[in-house]
Amino acid sequence: MTLAIFLGALIFFMILGMPIAFALVLTGVALMFHLDFFDAQIVAQNLLAGADNFPLMAVPFFILAGELMNAGGISKRIINLAVSMVGHLRGGLGYVAIAASVLLASLSGSAIADTAALATLLIPMMRDHGYPVPQSAGLISSGGIIAPIIPPSMPFIIYGVTTNTSISSLFLAGVVPGLLMGVVLIAVWARLVPKMNVKAQPKASWAERRHALIDGVWALMLPVLILGGLRGGLFTPTEAAVVAAVYSLVVSVFVYREVKAKDVVRLLVEAANTTAIVMFLCAAAVVSSYMVTLADLPALAIEMLQPLMGNPYVLMIAIMLLLLAVGIVMDLTPTILVMGPVLLPVAVKAGIDPIYFGVMFILVGTIGLITPPICTVLNVVCGVAKISMESATRGVWPFLMAYTALLALFIAFPGIITAPMVWFR
Repeated sequence: MTLAIFLGALIFFMILGMPIAFALVLTGVALMFHLDFFDAQIVAQNLLAGADNFPLMAVPFFILAGELMNAGGISKRIINLAVSMVGHLRGGLGYVAIAASVLLASLSGSAIADTAALATLLIPMMRDHGYPVPQSAGLISSGGIIAPIIPPSMPFIIYGVTTNTSISSLFLAGVVPGLLMGVVLIAVWARLVPKMNVKAQPKASWAERRHALIDGVWALMLPVLILGGLRGGLFTPTEAAVVAAVYSLVVSVFVYREVKAKDVVRLLVEAANTTAIVMFLCAAAVVSSYMVTLADLPALAIEMLQPLMGNPYVLMIAIMLLLLAVGIVMDLTPTILVMGPVLLPVAVKAGIDPIYFGVMFILVGTIGLITPPICTVLNVVCGVAKISMESATRGVWPFLMAYTALLALFIAFPGIITAPMVWFR
């Protein structure tokens, strides 16, 4: 009955069109009334506790770093470097999109920010060179969702805070799966290119490549700085976010000089607006998470999944299918906040590594970002490319199937994620 009230209240408030943050708070209140101990002071205390969390300080700084990177020309130089290296190949602009997706993922950690930057620069170029726009949109949106997997990743930060999981370990565990996502995109694009009538880019000279590399070296140093600092224990993920923001500010203002002093205030305001939305979501989630714990919903979930607890592989398949279904109708951050505290105890009880489970959780959630009807990342590309959702869905389908196959591979062989994580540590 308690689980039905939790899910029923949440779905009811979402159907009403209520913002997910308010829906989470009211769902917690509904559980309070059900358990007969409503107290407004507890609601207020949990809202404050949700925002007053040191690891969450990484969120505003990574958001600010992303704003500075896009405005300061860092993202543009990453794409120019990729164009100079592989743009001349048949279907080269697609490989540029994949390479730039992986590199940008190691800079910002935001799927929407990376996708918007890539789509704005590459969609017009791909259209002019004869690339089918639906396939181009599908590729760029599929590349954009690598950002939540390769560190620094804001979804990993939110998941780690929500479920009390090591954020540093999640960061290190995400490197190999993120790179494999890029490899999968290359394989699928290579099969699609022969069917396209596209014009190749002129081959860049070695001098042009050298110039692009030198021009982009400041951008390439950021992921080295962040991963090196985390691997060497020089700073925590929260401190890494501050380093990323300060580094991006210095490079954008003093090296590339594309951000003026007057622009900094505007970028700070834009980052603050985005941060306010994310932080309020996290604060609201603590209210519902508190009630989830108090109502012992994880124990109810464990009881429901008891027949599968003896086989971790079957249990993982069942949970991943559930998350795929949730991801179709819910954005990634709400999925983390609602499902993370309920499902992680189930996985741990079955003997599944919590870091491995966290990476898989976020990976499945990112796939939902390109799966209609919600598909926020695919919507961004549709807006930039000026194509219908139906066309974009046809374009993204091959990449979606390839990601599903990769997900199955990770379920069958968890060591692909856990072994590199141990080595990085």
